[in-house]
Amino acid sequence: MSADSPGGRGDRLPDAVVPFSGGQSIGIGSLPHRDRGAAAAFALSEFDIATVPSLPMRSSAEGMVAQAVAGLPGVSFGQYGSCAIDPIALVRDHRITTDLSGEAFEGLRAFVDLAVRVHHDGAPVKWQFVGPVTLGVALARAGVRHDRAFEIAAEAVRHHVSEISSALRRALPSSPQLMLLDEPWLVDLMRPDFPIPPDVAVDLISTGMAAVGSEAAFGLHCCGRCDIATMLETGPQVISIPVADELVEYAGYLGRFVDGGGVIAWGVVPTTGPVTMRPDRYWRRLSDLWSSLSERGVDAGMLRRQSLITPECGFSRHQVSTARRIARMSSEIGHRVNGQAMASRLGLGA
Repeated sequence: MSADSPGGRGDRLPDAVVPFSGGQSIGIGSLPHRDRGAAAAFALSEFDIATVPSLPMRSSAEGMVAQAVAGLPGVSFGQYGSCAIDPIALVRDHRITTDLSGEAFEGLRAFVDLAVRVHHDGAPVKWQFVGPVTLGVALARAGVRHDRAFEIAAEAVRHHVSEISSALRRALPSSPQLMLLDEPWLVDLMRPDFPIPPDVAVDLISTGMAAVGSEAAFGLHCCGRCDIATMLETGPQVISIPVADELVEYAGYLGRFVDGGGVIAWGVVPTTGPVTMRPDRYWRRLSDLWSSLSERGVDAGMLRRQSLITPECGFSRHQVSTARRIARMSSEIGHRVNGQAMASRLGLGA
């Protein structure tokens, strides 16, 4: 089955998505490390699927938006983490370069260096990049005219995503890739004063995901409560969303998504507010949500088999020790999901 063809019921998933399922844990967003080597070791060891880190605490150039604008003309970084955008210079000459040897991609380089040394090639890798809607909002807020802001954002995301995917493929040619576009601004997409209409946002995100080509799995992450129907309209193979009771309202959409071969990355462990020492509360919350979705007609076995487990968002505001505890709780919950998924496969006679 090709990566572009939809999967049917049961275990038939698009080829590119198969390595990213079964309740495995992945990281989301940034790490709090200032030491690049320690961050790479964390990224390779603390999740079931190695997750390329960004390190905004080490350098402001590794911030979500900063990474994307670092290769644009008219952009400069201040001494204390500030980022200045000259909208006139940017619009006049928006040639885009992706300098993977620069300050903005230190975390990526450290990850690749260590992954090659420990012979990670062949094992799956997950990474993410800011989406064109969120980047477009940032450029518009910096003074770029709305139509040009989103046009430049879309071009920049496509260019950077393609370059990163190619670099990972050169370093780890046998490793399956999952790329997620990070779109926190989707939470406000349905507001009447949002700078672009939903259908334009859908097209921008779709073309951004397509930039990785057919050899990688691709998807969409939003760490807030966004409109799931619009999120799915972009055509992702994977969606990454925080666990919330309100998701029951989208049972029909989520059911059709997994029935068509889609995978859901469930943001189970919170990254804001107090974090418990054990994962039981978060496991019960996920189980209760799945039970409610099943009551609305979503296949319970597919929910488990076609799932990933994640923290809700990134770790940049946490201590490394807290980040490690959250990561390990995510993995523990993922192992419970995997056990249920295996039992589900046995029940199907797989």
